[in-house]
Amino acid sequence: MKKRTIKNKNVEERLSKLESLLLSQKQILNIEELSIYTGISVGYLYKLSSKGELPVSQPNGKMLFADRALIDKWLLRNPKKTNEQIDAEANTYVSLKKSGAK
Repeated sequence: MKKRTIKNKNVEERLSKLESLLLSQKQILNIEELSIYTGISVGYLYKLSSKGELPVSQPNGKMLFADRALIDKWLLRNPKKTNEQIDAEANTYVSLKKSGAK
């Protein structure tokens, strides 16, 4: 019985990977696919869309669809700067101040 459970888990894992691969090939996602793609719950996606914060389309007035490229841009907005980037900006600022540029 234990062997069958292990086989079922392996099949489920492989199926999940296949679904992910197929999903990554789609350009337009429905709300359920969008939830899987982003890891954000369907309910929260609906909330974001109703507030106008999520780039989605509603062609028939009910169902939501999203362009994966726009979602990728939306997900990557407001990037957090690395310490290296912050140091570089600080060095630029200090050198401009020292050179008299105000």
